[in-house]
This record gives sequence, structure tokens and C-alpha cells, in this order.
Amino acid sequence: MNRNEILELMTEGLYHGKPIKGMLEETNISWVILGEEFVFKIKKPIKLTFLDYSTLDLRKLNCEKELELNKRFSPIYLSVLPIIKSKHHWVFGEAEGEIIDYAVCMMKMEFDKRMDLLLEQNSVKGEQVVRLAKQVATFHLGAEVIQKETEIDSFYGIFNDLESVSEIAGQFLDQKYVQMIASLINWSDGFIKEHFSRFESRERDGFFRDVHGDLHSRNIFLYEEPIIFDCIEFEESFRQIDVLYEVAFICMDLENYEKKDLSDVFLDAYLAEFDCMITKEDTQIFQYYKCLRANIRAKVNLLAAKTESDADKRNRKLDSGKKYLDLALSYTKYDKHHKMT
Repeated sequence: MNRNEILELMTEGLYHGKPIKGMLEETNISWVILGEEFVFKIKKPIKLTFLDYSTLDLRKLNCEKELELNKRFSPIYLSVLPIIKSKHHWVFGEAEGEIIDYAVCMMKMEFDKRMDLLLEQNSVKGEQVVRLAKQVATFHLGAEVIQKETEIDSFYGIFNDLESVSEIAGQFLDQKYVQMIASLINWSDGFIKEHFSRFESRERDGFFRDVHGDLHSRNIFLYEEPIIFDCIEFEESFRQIDVLYEVAFICMDLENYEKKDLSDVFLDAYLAEFDCMITKEDTQIFQYYKCLRANIRAKVNLLAAKTESDADKRNRKLDSGKKYLDLALSYTKYDKHHKMT
């Protein structure tokens, strides 16, 4: 589908014979139509280095994978629906006409319960974070254990891709951040060399599992029982990771909101259910994982700033990029101050 068709679908589409009366949210890879009762997620017909939605069959396959993977932990995922153009209407579900595309259908959640919005309002309580941590730990405990050969070059490459935004930092920020990027990469190289054997043994110990892959506050609704959604379906290497790397994302995210207390609450509650931090070296690795998560968020924001034409939006992304780089640097200082042997 193209964007004009999506706009028609949003305003004219039917589901169960009723108008969906939708609003559109858009990401780099998907269109999301928010109806009155249901949400419909449609994949853009694109091909990138890490995903391929370029054909109808591939989009259907990825919709089915998204449904299957998210149903492991989320009750809001309902079905995969064909999108059909009939003589008079766009229709979600079975109808006469040509199948134009496919959508993942979900129950609509209350927008104001999304965790990132609640964090901005200082409205997230410790007991909510405890429930979330226990839910994540339970999911991780039951997740498929992944055994695969870990290549040290892949560890270097993931972190060192931060170099790709060094030029952007020089253009839009200042030399302090160019130097910071170089320092972070140098620190990471040394850390990986020193601790790679423990990364490998964590894999042998069963701590690498098929989990969510994108666990941050924007992908969580804080009801009485938290609702987690939108795991990564398109690239299994993003999802088949050390469980501590998954935990590091939500903890780093909380710390980016200056909620270190809630980050500690999450980690303690999680480890009480799934004790996957069993050596002193694991504590250092957890800090490394948080640094890597902040690194990736910095890169995403700086790359987005480069292509943003709106000055205010560009400045917000640049500010976010700087904040994530500062946060990443803080984790390297933790490692120095808490050197363990």
C-alpha cells in the first residue's frame, strides 16, 4: 500500500461492517491506524538491511510472525487480517475483492496509560515497576534458550557503529561529542577484549534467550497487569539476546528519564525472580549493556536529526542524542569506579 491508500483506509475502512474512524500514527517501517476499538498495524512495502517487507507475501509472513511472537506475553494481539478493496469500500477481513495488503489487529489500549507518558508526568509508582519486572522475568524464564556461536567481531561491530554519527556530531553538536564517541568506542573495545570469555559463558549458561528485543517504556501500558507489546519480529538476532541486555534497555530508559530509583526497583524485582546476575563480572556486563543501549538510542536520534527538515524537531532529536551520549559515558565511569577482580 501507499500513503494515499492508507489515508483512504483510515477514513473509509470497515471492520465487522462498521467504520473504523481511525487516526494515523506512522513509524519508519509501519503505518498504525488507531480505530475506536481496535488498532491495525500495516507494514510499509520497504526493504532495508535488517528487514524485507517488499512483497505482499513477505508482509503477510511478517504479520503472522508478529502475531505469534507477541502472543507469548501480550493479550492484546488478536489476528492477521487481509485488507481488501471492494467495489465501494476498503475492508479489514474477509470480503469480495482484491487483497491489497495485510494488517495485525490488536485491541486498543488507553493512550494515557502508556509508560513513557506516565514517566514524563512523574506518575509511575514503584509497585507498578515491581509488577512489570516480575512479568518480564516470568516471560524470560519460559522463553526459548538460544545456543549459538558468538563471534567477537560482532560484539565490536554493534557498539562501534556509533562511529557512523561522528560526522553528524561534528556538524550539529561540538567537538566534545566527537571526542566522546571516539572515547566510548575505545572503552568498548577494551571491555569486550577483557570480558569476552564471560559473554561466551553466559551463553553456555542459558542466559541468551528468544525474548522481546525492544523493551522500553513506549512499548508498555501500565494497567493493573502491565501490557507489553511490539516485540521485534523482523530480525531474530535483535531478539535472541542475553536476558540482561533486555533488562538493560528498560533500566537505561528509566535512567534516561532520571528515574534511577525505579531502575533499581526493576532490577531488584527482576533478579528476585530470575537470578541471571550471578558473578561480579556480570554486574560490569550489565553496565556495558546499558551503555550499548544508550549508544544505540544516541545513534538513532542523531541520524534522525540529520534528515529532519523542521528545526524544532531537529533540535529535540539533537538534544536527545546528546543526553544519550552523556548517559552512555556515565556507564563507563561506573566501570572504572567499580573495578572488580
